[in-house]
Amino acid sequence: MTILRDLSIIWSLFHILILFLMLYRSRYSRKKTYILTGISMGILIVINVTGLILYGADIMGKIFILTCTIPSLIFFWLISKDRKARFFFTFCMADTVALWIIVVTNVADYYFGKEQYILMFIGRLLLFPLVEWIAFRYIRKPYMELQAAVSHGWGIFAVMTALYYILIVVISNFPAIITSREQELPAFLLVLVLMPMTYATMFASLYHQLLLYRKQQNEYILIEQKNMLEAQLDNQQSIRRMKHDMKGYAATLSGLLAEGKTKEALSYLKGVETKMDIQSGQFCANPYINGVFVHYAGKFEKIAAEFSTDILLGEEHLPYMELCQILSNGLENAYDALKGISIEKRKASVQVKYNRNYLLIRIKNCCRDDLYVEKGTIPHTDKEGRDHGFGLATVSECAERLDGEMLCYTDNKNFVLDVMVSRGAF
Repeated sequence: MTILRDLSIIWSLFHILILFLMLYRSRYSRKKTYILTGISMGILIVINVTGLILYGADIMGKIFILTCTIPSLIFFWLISKDRKARFFFTFCMADTVALWIIVVTNVADYYFGKEQYILMFIGRLLLFPLVEWIAFRYIRKPYMELQAAVSHGWGIFAVMTALYYILIVVISNFPAIITSREQELPAFLLVLVLMPMTYATMFASLYHQLLLYRKQQNEYILIEQKNMLEAQLDNQQSIRRMKHDMKGYAATLSGLLAEGKTKEALSYLKGVETKMDIQSGQFCANPYINGVFVHYAGKFEKIAAEFSTDILLGEEHLPYMELCQILSNGLENAYDALKGISIEKRKASVQVKYNRNYLLIRIKNCCRDDLYVEKGTIPHTDKEGRDHGFGLATVSECAERLDGEMLCYTDNKNFVLDVMVSRGAF
C-alpha cells in the first residue's frame, strides 16, 4: 500500500505549487512565469520523487527543506515582483497550509486508517482541491488587491507564518516522525488547531486593511469629483477672460505681421495656443485626468506660476484612479515648492507620453538653489503637518501597483519627478 503513500506525496507537492501560484505576483508575464516554473519545479519534483524511491519517506521528510523548500524559495524570490515581507508571507503561508493538510491527513491515517494510507490518500485528494477552490473563490482577488495596495505591515505576518512552518516541520519529523511519538501527539494536535485560528485572525486583519484602502480610494474619488466641479467653475470664468483677451491677441499678432516679423508671430501664436488650451481646460480626452490638470492649472495661475503641458493621451482605457493620484500628488508637491521661491522663478511643466512599453509622467518644477536630491531617493522637507511626507510615498505606491517605478532628482535647479508605469497594467 506504500504506492498510495507515494502518490499522495507527489499529489501534495504538485498542489503546494498550485496553491502558491494562486496568490503569487511574478515580475514576468503569466506565460513566461508558467514556463519557468514548470521547468524548475519539474526538476525539483523529479529529484524529490527519486529520493523518495531510493531513501524512503522518513529520510526525505527530514531533508525536504533542503531538497524542496529552500530551492523553490530561491527560485520564486528571483522571479518575484515582491522581494520583501509580502513575498515571504505568501510563500510561508502557502507552504504551511499545505503542510497542515499533509500532517493532519497523516495523523488521521495513523489513528483511524491503521496506516494503510487509504485515508491519507483520500484526504489529500479531497482537501487540496477544496482549499484551492476556497482560495480562488474568496481569497485570491482581494489578496492580490491587498498586495498591490499595501506595502507596509507584512513583516509580523511573515515572521508568524515562518515560525509556524518551522514548528510544524521540526515537531513532525524530529527526532522521529510524529506518529511514532504518541506521548507528544496531543501537544502537536494543539499546534494544528491553533494554526487555522491564527491564520483566520491574520486574514481578518488583512481584510480590515483592504477595507481601509478601499475607503481611502472612495474618499479620494469624491475629492477628485469635487475638484473637477471647482475646475469647471473656474473654467467658465477663464472662458469669459478668453473672450476679453482675444482682442489683445489679435492686435499683437496683426502688429507683428504688419512689421514682417513672421517668426515672432508664429512663436507668439504658439504661446497663445498653449495659453488658450490651459484656459479652456482641455488638456487630454480623459475627463478624470483632465480634471486634475484643470484644477492645478488654476492653482498655479493664482500664484503667478508659469505652467506648461505636453500630454499625449487619447481616449484609450487608462487606470485613471492611480494616474490621478500620481498626478495630483506630484503637482501638489510642485505647487508647494513654487510657493516657497520668488515669483520670477515659478515655473512648472508636465509631460505625459508613451515610451516603448511604459507610460512616462514627468513633472518638473523650479526649486531652491540649495536643494539637491540624489536620483532614486525621496526628498525630505521640514514642512509640518500630519499628512506631509505621504505625497511622494503615495506616488511611489501607485507606480508600484501599475508595475512601474518612481524616480526623484534635481537637475539644473529643477526638481524632477519621473514616474514610469507599465502599459500592461492598462
